[in-house]
Parts: sequence; C-alpha cells; structure tokens
Amino acid sequence: MLNWRRDPGYEQRKMQHEQRMKQLRSETEQLRNETEQLRHENRRLAALESRMDALLLNADSCSQT
Repeated sequence: MLNWRRDPGYEQRKMQHEQRMKQLRSETEQLRNETEQLRHENRRLAALESRMDALLLNADSCSQT
C-alpha cells in the first residue's frame, strides 16, 4: 500500500514554473524580433556601404583624369 500525501507546495511550484515558461517564451519572441530588426539594419547598412564604395570609386576615377 502506498503512503501518499499531497505535496502542499506542488501547486505553487507548478504556477511558478508556468509563469517562468511564459516569461521565457516572451523573451524568446522579443529576441527573435530584435534579431530580425538587426538583420534588416545590417542589410540597409551594407547597401549604404556599397553605394559609398561606388561613389568613392567614381570620385577616384574622376580625380585621376
């Protein structure tokens, strides 16, 4: 026969665990959003850098003539 008694802290620990999981999901989603924003910004900066390189190349070729 089992000598089973209800764990009085179980419900509280379960709620804490569920709250922590919800918080972690929220943080993960926020990090995904921030990562996507950074990727977008990196693409924008790469395009600007490419344009600057083209302008500098053009300026160099004009100054050499």
